Amino acid sequence: MQNSALQITECPRDAMQGIKDWIATEQKVAYLNALLKCGFDVLDFGSFVSPKAIPQMQDTAEVLAQLDASLTALLAIVANARGASDACAHERISIIGYPFSISETFQVRNTNSTTAQALEGLQQISDICAKHGKKLRVYLSMGFGNPYNDAWSAALVAQWVEKLQRQFEIAEFALSDTIGCATAASAQDLFETLNQQFPSLRFAAHLHVVQGHEAALIKACIAGGCSHFDTAIGGFGGCPMAKDELTGNLATEALLNYAAQANLYHTIDSASFEAARQLSTSIF
Repeated sequence: MQNSALQITECPRDAMQGIKDWIATEQKVAYLNALLKCGFDVLDFGSFVSPKAIPQMQDTAEVLAQLDASLTALLAIVANARGASDACAHERISIIGYPFSISETFQVRNTNSTTAQALEGLQQISDICAKHGKKLRVYLSMGFGNPYNDAWSAALVAQWVEKLQRQFEIAEFALSDTIGCATAASAQDLFETLNQQFPSLRFAAHLHVVQGHEAALIKACIAGGCSHFDTAIGGFGGCPMAKDELTGNLATEALLNYAAQANLYHTIDSASFEAARQLSTSIF
């Protein structure tokens, strides 16, 4: 394990972005402020992307202006240099997330760019982050496989990590199981491969999980050396650019239950978490 304790990035942005009905700005603010009281390491709260692509996130800047002070770091997702510039203009945001797919088919679907164009965009985003003192988190979309018949293997993921970390200043890689195809065996093998080859780099698990498979995947990722998980209360969410049917995020409750059973330390306050969980039912 990379650290003695679990690190958790809560992802309400991921949970909300695929909902077609508009969630009022004041509802988002109330929910995010509840999450900021829980003790999460990072909150993936919003995105600076085209409102045509993700209409639900068009009020991200307005939401940000109303968030309470917290020790939880704020992360925003961007898809291009313009979004990175918009996000970096906000002092409160400390982490910029960029989805880079090792499947070119999905890169086109997700950001309307080829792999070559995505690399050019990542160079611009990396430069913008460095200029503004922001950490860059790269999501390796289709990190556990893909449905498009593109080549995939743990070795291929490692090749991309090698290439990207050589070219850019990346604070962390988030291995993204975009469509819920990871197995316990493949997840453990992937993290073992990456942690052995790149012991100084940070890797997180951004899992989209079919209900009932959570505990096995969490255990496998931890066995492979992963200690940082992305979650969403209730397991809601999924990538609207991936398939017609969304595969939900790893439920925060599932990770906390596993941690309790395995006696793993984390920083989440149970009372605050329960209050946030109850509030989530008004949105989802």
